Amino acid sequence: MTTTSGGRPTGGANPSSPEATARPASSTGTVVEPTGLRAPRPRRARLTVTRIDPWTVLRLSFLLSIAAAVITVVALLVLWSMLSTAGVFDSVDGTLDSVFGDSALTVTEYFGFGRVLSISLLIGAIDVVLITALATIGAFLFNLAASLVGGLEVSVTEEG
Repeated sequence: MTTTSGGRPTGGANPSSPEATARPASSTGTVVEPTGLRAPRPRRARLTVTRIDPWTVLRLSFLLSIAAAVITVVALLVLWSMLSTAGVFDSVDGTLDSVFGDSALTVTEYFGFGRVLSISLLIGAIDVVLITALATIGAFLFNLAASLVGGLEVSVTEEG
């Protein structure tokens, strides 16, 4: 392979080929082998969180609490359907009927599908309101405390 005065190849290997990029050429045209390579030291930075935007906390906590409410409703409905399919409610009703007689309370009267669905939706709605309000109030309280003490220091390390 011939080189120009700058050490660049004029012919021979394609510059985008792996053998051309694997080992860099020095200014004299000879191949330089890397010796004694060390891993770079990780960079560290110290950051201070002095303010959290309450509007952002409100939006994020609202979306996360909606997700938690949906998970709660679905989990309760799956649990109810599994218990109903397994015959647990009928078995408990039969036991209560044999112990207390025909005028006994039945579990299916109080734990019907409609009632379980409405109670789980009510609990989910209350959770959405409470979680959103408490997270937003928490952001305001953090901003107040951070203005008094200077914030929250965080050390961040970049690893290669």
